[in-house]
Amino acid sequence: MTSRAAAASFADVSGERRGYMMLPVPAAGLVLILAWVCPGDSLYFHIGETEKKCFIEEIPDETMVIGKYKTQLWDKQTGSFLPATPGLGMHVEIKDPDTKIILSRQYGSDGRFTFTSHTPGEHQICLHSNSTKMALFAGGKLRVHLDIQVGEHTNNYPEIAAKDKLTELQLRVRQLLDQVEQIQKEQNYQRYREERFRMTSESTNQRVLWWSIAQTLILIVTGIWQMKHLKSFFEAKKLV
Repeated sequence: MTSRAAAASFADVSGERRGYMMLPVPAAGLVLILAWVCPGDSLYFHIGETEKKCFIEEIPDETMVIGKYKTQLWDKQTGSFLPATPGLGMHVEIKDPDTKIILSRQYGSDGRFTFTSHTPGEHQICLHSNSTKMALFAGGKLRVHLDIQVGEHTNNYPEIAAKDKLTELQLRVRQLLDQVEQIQKEQNYQRYREERFRMTSESTNQRVLWWSIAQTLILIVTGIWQMKHLKSFFEAKKLV
């Protein structure tokens, strides 16, 4: 998920819901502009000993995604969340729109995972704690801070500028080119979604049409059969 909070499709299963409200058109435009400028989208959620949290993120194809997380364990003595011990790990599993696993790996209490999407659509990102260190929970709960960067936001531009010895102007041009490339990927993905939606609509309309034709034929056949049956009945009774 990029920082476009208005366009992101984070399905937060953690129970902590985000509030949405209608905005006037100028304010909505300002929100969209700020969403493009912001570097990423961060959240935190609570997880139990055997819980598994999954998020759905719509990602264009051939797009790099970097996720960073850190964990905090509830401390009863201080009544607050403290950094988790190194023995506590997190398992990260990522599935593409075809439910194919593209990443499944065990990490530590703080970690960083990276993957590149090859199929446009909804990617599922799931996290759960390791099952061998559950004694560390001691009946408490774990807070996970998750930060996901998508597309050009995954680039470390200060590092790129130092490595390639770019001037401030050259670096800005590089950033703009990366943003244009990401916008093109987003547009291609929207076209892909529109095409799939159109195909689904056409398929549904076709089925409705054939079902209507089938109903009409059934009614016609039923009417003909009833007319013949009534005619035979009246002839048998010598009423006709």
